[in-house]
Amino acid sequence: MSAFVGDFEAKMDIKQRVVLPAAFKRTLEEMGEVRFVAQKDIFENCLKLVPYKVWEEDMEAMRAKLNMFNRQHVQLLRQYQMNTAEVQLDANGRVLIPKRIAELAQLDRDVTFLGVDRYVEVWSTEIYAQQFSGAEALAQLAQEILG
Repeated sequence: MSAFVGDFEAKMDIKQRVVLPAAFKRTLEEMGEVRFVAQKDIFENCLKLVPYKVWEEDMEAMRAKLNMFNRQHVQLLRQYQMNTAEVQLDANGRVLIPKRIAELAQLDRDVTFLGVDRYVEVWSTEIYAQQFSGAEALAQLAQEILG
């Protein structure tokens, strides 16, 4: 399967549209996909753009672990589905990011796209720079998790 790789800066226009980087457009085409599910990330202050086929696979895996007669399981599914929207590229290669989701992810005019294997994260460029400023943090995580 294709993977999204790299990080790219972009500017969101006044109508909440942003041009998807060309490398990510190619990857989306390789996946045979034309739409994403936009979701506020559950761990970080960013937006996730998940190709629809990947979203369906992830949801199927989640459903397999859930009991729909268990209140906590239903609550998890409900909250996971909150703050999501189906989006697709327009004729100019732009994605319209719903305002409510952009606000939750604290996105402003300057955004950074980050390819994270099967999905794309969209960050406020300012938050992205603060979050990922040190190579030492990566080295520490790699040592703790992989070492």
